[in-house]
Amino acid sequence: MVKVLLIGNGAREHAIAEAIANSSKKPVLYSYMKAKNPGIAKLSEDIQMGSYDDLDAIKAFAQANAVDFAVIGPEDPLNNGVVDALEEVGIKSVGPKKELAKLETSKSFTRLLMKKYKIPGLPKLGVFESLEGVRELLEELNPKIVVKPDGLTGGKGVKVQGDHFKTEEEAYKYCEEVLKEHKAVIIEEKLEGEEFSLQSFADGKNLLDCPPVQDHKRAFADDKGANTGGMGSYSDANHLLPFLTRKDIEDAHKITQKVMDAIHKETGALYKGVMYGGFIVTKDGVKLIEYNARLGDPEAMNVLPVLKTDFVKICQAIIDGTLDKVKAEFEPMATVCKYAVPEGYPTNPVENKKVDVSEVSKQAKMYFASVDEKKDGLYMSKSRAIAFVGIASNLEEAEVIAEDAVCSVKGPVFHREDIGTKDLVQKRVEHMNKLRK
Repeated sequence: MVKVLLIGNGAREHAIAEAIANSSKKPVLYSYMKAKNPGIAKLSEDIQMGSYDDLDAIKAFAQANAVDFAVIGPEDPLNNGVVDALEEVGIKSVGPKKELAKLETSKSFTRLLMKKYKIPGLPKLGVFESLEGVRELLEELNPKIVVKPDGLTGGKGVKVQGDHFKTEEEAYKYCEEVLKEHKAVIIEEKLEGEEFSLQSFADGKNLLDCPPVQDHKRAFADDKGANTGGMGSYSDANHLLPFLTRKDIEDAHKITQKVMDAIHKETGALYKGVMYGGFIVTKDGVKLIEYNARLGDPEAMNVLPVLKTDFVKICQAIIDGTLDKVKAEFEPMATVCKYAVPEGYPTNPVENKKVDVSEVSKQAKMYFASVDEKKDGLYMSKSRAIAFVGIASNLEEAEVIAEDAVCSVKGPVFHREDIGTKDLVQKRVEHMNKLRK
């Protein structure tokens, strides 16, 4: 009997918990969460609430239940060194050690690593620990400037010229702000193209890619409004995206492989976990926007429900370094994920409001994110509440299933109705056709 510890409490972790529970190995799941996710709790033998920086509590919970390995969902525990802490008591993890999690937690680490090992896919950029040289690069890149804080920002710290600021001077002031709170600021050339996520399971030497997914960060339809943690995402039945070529995916895979190899050369340690590349396909080919050191949220909800290969088997191969002996198979199905979020999200969300999901069709998958289960029902916090996933043989049908489900939620919620629709996907296709010509 395999005993698995899951750390995390979001919709991504609900999808991971489901993938673990579906394993033919009949594992027993123990979950450590900072807030109670009712979906994860139902799938778990035992749960414990606690902070992700309380490493002693996490170790004690893992040891008390004699778990065989841990799966780390979000970035915060990785940044806190939970993998290192669990290893101290002989428990291996699907997730990188703190030093290697800098792939996500330090944007400068990844950029400088790629520069050093001459890995393709970088835009023109500079990494600054002071304001010296900042003006010169801003002047050179104007009007195509992106400013990124070096560190975790919950997906909301990156600012882009034209969207978040207009002038070079405003960009400079934001760099000043960033350096007051972060050790470095990264300034990059703004790339034009279409973004996609390629999530890869990694054992330090071998990679297993999931189907590519496109996420939607903006709060409102037509990519309007503030950035969010992600309003939804889609993947296609042919395991491409309508605007991508097979070569685009191969190029993204090669970049991830080279980065994984470079991490090993640089640190002497093997990266074990997930390498999730946020890529953009441009007229000049595939470029890297950033890496995350874990599965995406919402992108995990697109790939895990169509994963045919036993997820626990993949986890064990990551830990054992035998991913080359595992074939990752995914159903040839399209998926569309849409989040129901509190009214006012992300800038001024309502909080502690009740939602009713009793009329949601069982045809859609439902993953709880930031909801609290009380005696009289579900209540939302200020963050994304519930994700709904439609799965079908084509995008149009998958979108209808997801849309029907999210529209059935009763309460003060809204969602992005355009995710996965024919019109929005066609816009992406036309955009790339124009750029490639």
